[in-house]
Amino acid sequence: MSEIIIRKAERADCNEIYKLICAIAEYEHMSDLVTGSVSDIEHLLFGSGVGRCLLACGRDKDGERVVGFALYFYNLSTFKCRAGIYLEDLFVYPEYRGRGIGKRLLKTLCGIAKDEGLGRMDWECLDWNQPSLDFYHSLGARDMDEWIHLRVDEADFDKLLGS
Repeated sequence: MSEIIIRKAERADCNEIYKLICAIAEYEHMSDLVTGSVSDIEHLLFGSGVGRCLLACGRDKDGERVVGFALYFYNLSTFKCRAGIYLEDLFVYPEYRGRGIGKRLLKTLCGIAKDEGLGRMDWECLDWNQPSLDFYHSLGARDMDEWIHLRVDEADFDKLLGS
């Protein structure tokens, strides 16, 4: 790959985005949790308008190959009274790591946040994923140890609704 570009995903990229989702799920030992489909990704990014995606693409004489992505959505801070970015997934295929691609994806997201006047960017990292934690810390990200991540899954909605 002679050149790496960062660009916004297009509808035609949904198959590649789904492959990236499956690849990050495998890396995180969570492949069994992937239940969505390419059409679900298409709806999420281009139908509902909820999600956004940046792609890292390698270009050479043979064309373009997707090598990584940043999947994100907008959140908000009640304390700041401003919107922010929540980075759901950042992933670069292993054979393309160490070339600054992940950093470029994060810098592009930071640029979007700054240009749009957003207040912050949040994301999570698995506690065992030391290479990623080291990478994020090297860029100035800090742990939010005072917060505990909580979740209610779809399977628990009825239980909560009935309580």
